[in-house]
Amino acid sequence: MFNKLKLAEKRYAELNKLMAQPDVLADFQQLQQLSKERANIENIITIYRKYKANRKELSEMEALLDNTGEVDMTALIKEEVEELEQRQDKLLQRLKLFLLPEDPNDSKDVIVEIRAGTGGGEAGLFAADLFRMYSRYSQSKGWRTSIINSNRSEIGGFKEVIFEVKGKGAFSQLKYESGVHRVQRVPATEVSGRIHTSTATVAVLPAVEEIELSISPDELKMEFFHSRGAGGQNVNKVSTAVRLTHLPSGITVACQDERSQGRNKDKAMALLRARLFDIQQREQSESIDRERRSQVGSGRRAEKIRTYNFPQNRITDHRINVTFHNLTQILDGGLDEVLKELSAREQAKQLEATLS
Repeated sequence: MFNKLKLAEKRYAELNKLMAQPDVLADFQQLQQLSKERANIENIITIYRKYKANRKELSEMEALLDNTGEVDMTALIKEEVEELEQRQDKLLQRLKLFLLPEDPNDSKDVIVEIRAGTGGGEAGLFAADLFRMYSRYSQSKGWRTSIINSNRSEIGGFKEVIFEVKGKGAFSQLKYESGVHRVQRVPATEVSGRIHTSTATVAVLPAVEEIELSISPDELKMEFFHSRGAGGQNVNKVSTAVRLTHLPSGITVACQDERSQGRNKDKAMALLRARLFDIQQREQSESIDRERRSQVGSGRRAEKIRTYNFPQNRITDHRINVTFHNLTQILDGGLDEVLKELSAREQAKQLEATLS
């Protein structure tokens, strides 16, 4: 592990020298690549240097302890040594976590797709609740959300809503949300007070820059149409909505939530790139529908990653078998506790595999 850290520190010094050279400063693309590489290792280098400084101080205090004969001084030095040892253990743990294999998509923005599953109109209302939860969570993180496309149900929920989240570390947090979410509650339309079970599916895709995945204009079929609201009625007299079809794969995406045709086209392209990139990453040749099913399942009640139980005010994540008794706060965007638990379990698994 420490050999890797030494090599990383050496590379960090090399990057600083390279980025100060005039020819590199004049090449924006190269400078951007080097800056990104440096940013990726900067945190671990900072912790490694703290670890080395702490180790040196600990060594000096231990030597002082061996050479002192004063009782009062010995007690003070032992106390200091204990504090330094505890700090050393914490720094070592952080170094181990930083050395885990990094998800190359963690720094990306995301595109989230929420679709109503089993449960009719109640499933659509639950999809709207999930959209609100992610919107509130993103707001708390200072991230920006923007709807790409949506299909509202007649009673106020969503049959489907696709939106982008832009912000540092968005994918690293939200990637754990992919799957089937199940809700148990009494619907507003239920007069007998009977608890219903409904589902909604969530797919989280990393957003992709144009330089990462280029799509030829010859591979695209572009159509323009009028934006439609709930119930299917036209809500815009101008054909601002955009539908893109990727001819080689047959993937179709649409965006109608912006007033500008150009903005709808840009968002539709972003969604198309994300879907194609997702397929490339998984080395599959199937259509996006099959790819999305592999990520979120079919939406049946049995295929669940998390249950939201309103009568008991609890949320249970079935992947880690942990229950949280603050459903209202979580649905209001307080996802940190849940996501930290998921991330910690994932890191523990990876760390165990790395060290075994």
